[in-house]
Amino acid sequence: MGQIIDNHTARLGVVGAGSWGTALTKLLAEKGYSPDLWVFEKEIKQEIETLHENRVFLPRIKLPENIFPTNDLETAVADKDLVLVVVPSHCMREVAGKMKAFVSPDTIIVTASKGIENKTHMTMTQILAQQIDTLSPDKFAVLSGPSFAREVANQVPTAIAAASVSRETAAFVQQVFSTLKFRVYINDDPMGTQIGGAMKNVLAIAAGICDGMEMGLNSRAALITRGLTEMNRLGTKMGADPLTLSGLAGVGDLLLTCTGDLSRNYTLGKQIGQGKKLEEIISEMRMVAEGVKTTRSVYNLSRKLGVDLPICNEVYSVLFEDYRVEDTVERLMNRSLKHELDGVIE
Repeated sequence: MGQIIDNHTARLGVVGAGSWGTALTKLLAEKGYSPDLWVFEKEIKQEIETLHENRVFLPRIKLPENIFPTNDLETAVADKDLVLVVVPSHCMREVAGKMKAFVSPDTIIVTASKGIENKTHMTMTQILAQQIDTLSPDKFAVLSGPSFAREVANQVPTAIAAASVSRETAAFVQQVFSTLKFRVYINDDPMGTQIGGAMKNVLAIAAGICDGMEMGLNSRAALITRGLTEMNRLGTKMGADPLTLSGLAGVGDLLLTCTGDLSRNYTLGKQIGQGKKLEEIISEMRMVAEGVKTTRSVYNLSRKLGVDLPICNEVYSVLFEDYRVEDTVERLMNRSLKHELDGVIE
């Protein structure tokens, strides 16, 4: 397990050619695998095939020639040892349902998508397991952590977590994805790993709003720290291990996404803090800011479970109830005084 795997005979498929899916496919191809990559858009499939570049979602990054793009889902999924699913969270249910007919009984399904489904409040692995019910629970895993797609594509040293209820499955994912520039740790807490990956996008919007309003570094530090408290509250209520949320998929991803201009969610929040409306921002974006949809899920889930998430609730008020950002800051600062550790772990 300490050695990075050098056997590239595993048959791999990737479903989803957004920035993150493309970056991870590039990593696998550079490691020596020959992944089939399912691409939704015909023009992007053609670009990757002929120009070896995804100019829409990962421009100015040359892709290896041993990536095989396809618009046929069966080609990407059938007879694979491992399939990586990296589609937007709101597309996961539909895509997973279509995958079911093609998935082999021994295939390991890994998701690197981050979000919580709006209506069901299910995580991505829960949706996959429900839709592909021909596989046992130990065949599902999640890959998450502080990792901007462009930096991974440029081979910037990165550390990330792979989680599964099966240690054997997590270890296999670790071996497949680990390189000298991409270090994969494992844990047995898919719930905590996914709650961290989803909630950090909501909190990144809040951090962006804070910076867009030019509130200063003190404010952002307080927001990130108290945001981690909210992540622990909701995560532990859903069965997550608090230690997971203190690791790469929790605080690690939170720090990155709340402070980096490469984050779509942070950038969206920053524009809101500067006075732009959500509809205007979204109309100008080709890529998905997962935090917008996840904000709705987290808000409704917290009300259902009775979990106090003041920062996430204020993000919801700004995005969906047209509250002024100045008013949300005032409400947060005027909440009743309390002990710092009250309700940190529900």
